[in-house]
Amino acid sequence: MHQDEIWDETTAAEYDTPGEGMFAPDVLGPIVDLLAELAEDGAALELAAGTGRVSIPLSERGVPVSGIELSRPMLDRLREKAPHLPVVEGDMTTTRVPGEFSLVFLVFNTISNILEQSGQVECFRNAARHLRPGGRFVIELWVPQLRSLPPGSPAAVFASEDGYVGLDTYDVLHQQVVSHHFRFGRGREASHGVSPHRYVWPAELDLMAQLAGFTLEGRYADWDRSLFTADSPSHVSVYRLPG
Repeated sequence: MHQDEIWDETTAAEYDTPGEGMFAPDVLGPIVDLLAELAEDGAALELAAGTGRVSIPLSERGVPVSGIELSRPMLDRLREKAPHLPVVEGDMTTTRVPGEFSLVFLVFNTISNILEQSGQVECFRNAARHLRPGGRFVIELWVPQLRSLPPGSPAAVFASEDGYVGLDTYDVLHQQVVSHHFRFGRGREASHGVSPHRYVWPAELDLMAQLAGFTLEGRYADWDRSLFTADSPSHVSVYRLPG
């Protein structure tokens, strides 16, 4: 399945959940707080800006924000909400945005949407091309939960709640995972959506950063700078170019 089949008009129309889920103030607040601090006195660039979940509130904090977004339906939705925010349609591994930035950020596991290691490396290099000396690249990414796989099984449930079951199927040889999203309505109503990913271990991510000229400045379990441990299901990693 190609990315344009996933991030289509239906997804864009249903993506925003104002005040709830990943749009809830207690979720967005710490993200915007940390990004605004790391931007210091410079501008920020969001890779895969989506519908502006993070870039819009960050710009409202006074940080000049630009963006890159591959999906035309998602980009159209962002422009409806924030026509003043400069966002370029394009691939985050190659598209160049005018200007120099103190911060580039890529949130919500989106680097895993790039399905080849070489493309993920190019994403780091493209971030570096946009940054001024001493600039930072921030990535939010989940940690592969291979320990949750039952012996001999390629699949594991990652979420089970009222009306929803999430299931991941793994190809551990090629570091590929497909997330299956099952949603249930009344009676026999049900839908199934899938999204493919290439999972990346934190140490592999650090090597990609090194290839692009970055060093790891900090890694946290969440946006509140909580301690990252071997049991953390995700991380926020801050990389920095030499100053």
